[in-house]
Amino acid sequence: MTDKKFFECSLELSSEFDRYVLLRPDIAEKIPSNALIIFLLENDEEFNKKSLAIAHKRRERKQPVVKIKVQKILPPLMTRLVNPKLELSARI
Repeated sequence: MTDKKFFECSLELSSEFDRYVLLRPDIAEKIPSNALIIFLLENDEEFNKKSLAIAHKRRERKQPVVKIKVQKILPPLMTRLVNPKLELSARI
């Protein structure tokens, strides 16, 4: 995994987790202040190894650690409209 691919994946995970926490404030309450958050992807050992290695280097002494284990990331939705139909009409 290239550094660029790792960065893009980490950024996507972080952004999606932020959105998730906004919808589920109870999750935010479980995360200790100043915690180091580590994202881990199910079935992606290469990403996980790199994520853990970086976390190990950046962790402050006695800093709490929270591991966010993600099963998968769904593709982004382009629209929330379901099967819109266009009707061209000369009248209202």
